[in-house]
Amino acid sequence: MAIEELTNVSTEIILEIGKVALWMQTLGIIIILWIVFNIITLIVNRKKRKTLYKIQDDLHRIEKKIDKLTKKK
Repeated sequence: MAIEELTNVSTEIILEIGKVALWMQTLGIIIILWIVFNIITLIVNRKKRKTLYKIQDDLHRIEKKIDKLTKKK
């Protein structure tokens, strides 16, 4: 009888530890997906920012050319 109770208690403890482990695994997967999503967003935003800087530089160059043309007249 004592052995059965000990077995039942140890089985319950193992099941609870298993449940906790599954929750931790799920939480880990969610955190990893969140990090991957943020990295992808960072890369996309960096590409957009580079493009915007390039356009800004082109606009400054065009403005300088227009200024030179208007001063010549």
